[in-house]
Amino acid sequence: MAIIGHHQIRTIAVASGKGGVGKTNVVANLAIALQKEGKKVLILDADLGLSNIDVLLHLAPKYNIQNVLDGDMTLKDIVVEGPHGIKILPATSGVQEMTSLDEFQRLRFLEEFESFEEEIDVLLIDTAAGISENVAFFCIAAQEIIIVTSPDPTSIADAYALIKVLYTRYQEKNLSLLVNSARDADEAKDVFKRLLTATEKFLHIGLDYLGFIPLDSAVTKAVRAQRAFVEAFPDSKASKKIAELAVKILGRERIRVKGSLQFFIGNLLNSQSDTAKKC
Repeated sequence: MAIIGHHQIRTIAVASGKGGVGKTNVVANLAIALQKEGKKVLILDADLGLSNIDVLLHLAPKYNIQNVLDGDMTLKDIVVEGPHGIKILPATSGVQEMTSLDEFQRLRFLEEFESFEEEIDVLLIDTAAGISENVAFFCIAAQEIIIVTSPDPTSIADAYALIKVLYTRYQEKNLSLLVNSARDADEAKDVFKRLLTATEKFLHIGLDYLGFIPLDSAVTKAVRAQRAFVEAFPDSKASKKIAELAVKILGRERIRVKGSLQFFIGNLLNSQSDTAKKC
């Protein structure tokens, strides 16, 4: 658990080895599912150079993280409310990578999170796709890491690459796998077994199987309509699975404790020097 003020908050980074696996869609719908379970959820769009969450949910934020870094706004000023009351800190195209922020910008962002007064139970971090240092920074700062993959062979290979980077360079070994767009439970478990075999054999670490989201035409329809599928098609197979996933996440033991929300941001913004020493 992290703590903001006297309020405990859970921080979960959601990452993927490649784009196109539906990671951002999973984050948006999981946020709503968690909100429906009575939790107050904030999404940080951590792909600072390419905003996605707002586009997916047909939102038009007037301000974004760039305004905070420029000193014109506070985090509270840029928060956008999405479906079912979820809150979103939007990114934008053209914002510098987190690792490129200067010292003033780092301090500005840290101070803003330290004074952030929104009551939050869960912070979901939607990272950029891939294995960049930027993705790793968000993952190592969070309490929990969920890797999203699909049954596509290239997606599986790239998921393994991300897991390898997180473990070999950052010693992260408590990782959960979520299989998206699987035809059925058997296919999802086969994907998990393939990745588990590889991680055990070559990295000597295990993986936690979080579950799967089924291949569902309702998801495609909802994306085209720029709506969350749990809202547009609440009785769909995908919606029922994401609801089960939310309950499972809330019910399982916390994987680890890394300190406060302030620590999360401080760790994030100061990770570059530590990483340089490891490389």
